[in-house]
Amino acid sequence: MALVSRAAVRDLEGAGAVRGRSLWADARRRFMANRAAVASLVVLVLIALFAFFGGFVQAWDIETMDWSALGTGAAVNGRPSIATGHYFGTDQDGRDLFARTIQGTRMSLMVGIVGSLVAVVVGTLYGAISGFAGGRTDQILMRIVDVLMSIPFMFVLILLLVIFGRSMLMIFVGIGLISWLDMARIARGQTLSIKNKEYVEAATAIGVRPLTIVMRHIVPNLAGIVIVYATLLIPGMIITESFISFLGLGVQDPQTSLGALISKGAAQMQYGTLWMLMFPLAFLVVMLFTFFYVGDGLRDALDPKDR
Repeated sequence: MALVSRAAVRDLEGAGAVRGRSLWADARRRFMANRAAVASLVVLVLIALFAFFGGFVQAWDIETMDWSALGTGAAVNGRPSIATGHYFGTDQDGRDLFARTIQGTRMSLMVGIVGSLVAVVVGTLYGAISGFAGGRTDQILMRIVDVLMSIPFMFVLILLLVIFGRSMLMIFVGIGLISWLDMARIARGQTLSIKNKEYVEAATAIGVRPLTIVMRHIVPNLAGIVIVYATLLIPGMIITESFISFLGLGVQDPQTSLGALISKGAAQMQYGTLWMLMFPLAFLVVMLFTFFYVGDGLRDALDPKDR
């Protein structure tokens, strides 16, 4: 067999014939090739910058009332105007809609991101432990999930808000009670196939503790599906919070969210103040679409069947 010289190996490496790509490098390349996903990610970053740093360019705060936008001719005076500093106009109480849209977008993003993080962490650990343990432990843990999933989620959330008062804390608690269940079932199903791999069996054979195996070998191999599910879970949580706020059970004034702004804007449509509905609704729709496209892009990039 002929030997290959070091110079030839260097030439091959320079040409990229030998150099390989890791799983994440390949996923990144595939994601960047998806124009819709990349464009959605850029738009999503811009929305996040608007939500968390838009306060530096707002001319009014969320509580100050502009009396010139009230009374006779309010529909005209409250229109979007750069001269008055009301870039998105004012609401029915003369408060700046630009500032309130910033806060509403930030609130909706926080609900989606924080809620999905809680759901992913709890659901992944719960499902991985259940799937790896197997037997009676798996049966008991999954029956608990089945019982919780049979409870009407929206009814429980509304009941919590009515009994304990409207607040962001109760929204987080209500969403967190149920949102991790689907993630637990997904993680458990993936764990059932991963735990039969050679490296897991080897770790078990040499006496590695089960919890260490779950944290070091099972959970990292669930990262791909967890990331994809998290990006698709965020829009669902944003929609849930917006629906609750639209019903008037969300955050209380002077705090607001996109759902609350849409509700008030819809109630004022008969007076010709379309901007009160148009701006918060546009931010909500664009934000949801970008999350869905980013999620689809991540799913395609991390799908081993497409490689």
